[in-house]
Amino acid sequence: MSGGGAIELQDVGKSFDGGRGFAVDGVSLSVAAGEFLALVGASGSGKTTTLKMINRLTLPDRGRVLIEGAPAEDMPAPELRRRIGYVFQGIGLFPHLTVAENIGVTPSLQGWSRPDIEARTLELLDLVGLPRAYGPRAPAALSGGERQRVGVARALAARPRIVLMDEPFGALDPITRDTLGRAYRALHDQLGLTTVMVTHDMQEAILLADHIAVMRQGRLIAEGTPGELVAGSADPDVRALMDMPRRQAERVQARLSGDDGHG
Repeated sequence: MSGGGAIELQDVGKSFDGGRGFAVDGVSLSVAAGEFLALVGASGSGKTTTLKMINRLTLPDRGRVLIEGAPAEDMPAPELRRRIGYVFQGIGLFPHLTVAENIGVTPSLQGWSRPDIEARTLELLDLVGLPRAYGPRAPAALSGGERQRVGVARALAARPRIVLMDEPFGALDPITRDTLGRAYRALHDQLGLTTVMVTHDMQEAILLADHIAVMRQGRLIAEGTPGELVAGSADPDVRALMDMPRRQAERVQARLSGDDGHG
């Protein structure tokens, strides 16, 4: 991916030890408007730090982040974050607020009227597939999958064009995770969003994303469509990552056919 985009990272670096080593080291990446990008790699590869630099939850030590062509550092951080939806594992709903109040947090901060917030909340409950009757409930009364849907609704409340997702479905059971992943991808397409998602699940990345960017030790080592990366890469780590869903499927098939798969 090259050229202008909704999100551009230009030689971005971040160090947490005074410059002796970089958690993110020289990452350049462009995400086009309407694109769904998955950031993948081993734990500690710099995925979440890269994601957080997009909305200034973490400040880069070098390089630039552009949001829709404008340098992110030129915007006040609260204003920037209100323009970008953020969904993360663990959801982070406010337990003392109702479902409706959680969804309405950002519109309220932006000065929306109460009738507009109430209408938007009902619209979003419909959009994420939750009954409108859930609005007055406490988050604790919902299942994990339902709370994650509320988290997605909250991220979309102020109609952002960009959504960042950090392992958003990782704590859910496999069926709920698959259902919510497909539901979010449908929302991404329906609303014309630009999405960057961090995930450890290669099958999830291949099934949901338009492009995949692979990180290792703070560096971007490969990027392309799922088909391009599955078709082949010169890097053995990239090949191993992209081949993982096929290997897992083969092991499942071997188990089902009577081979224990441990040879």
